[in-house]
Amino acid sequence: MADEHEPRTSWTFLTQHARVLLMISRDPQARVRDLAAACGLTERAVQAIITDLESAGYLTRTRHGRRNHYRITRHMHFRHPAEARHEIAGFLELFADLSPPTGTDGTHEGRPDDRHGHKHERDRSS
Repeated sequence: MADEHEPRTSWTFLTQHARVLLMISRDPQARVRDLAAACGLTERAVQAIITDLESAGYLTRTRHGRRNHYRITRHMHFRHPAEARHEIAGFLELFADLSPPTGTDGTHEGRPDDRHGHKHERDRSS
């Protein structure tokens, strides 16, 4: 007899797109490799999601040296008609203070400074 407390399926409330967007909101300079590891996805899947989000106007990507920097368009509304009257800013704020996923420490190589000695934007306020 199966454990009654085990889920019958492996679905989650958040989509992969939402999860990647949340991770980018926490670190706008995150590498695709780091996003993939934190979200449990392949780098190719994360790259496709970033392309989707950028094409839909939810974020912009600019190159800073060898790294991408992402800027989220927080006033964009949800895509589904049931939530279309709500901006994504509230969603991002709801999850802004959550700890990194289990098994990661939420840092990247060289944090709090990158390997060139520059503080990351997120770390400058502290």
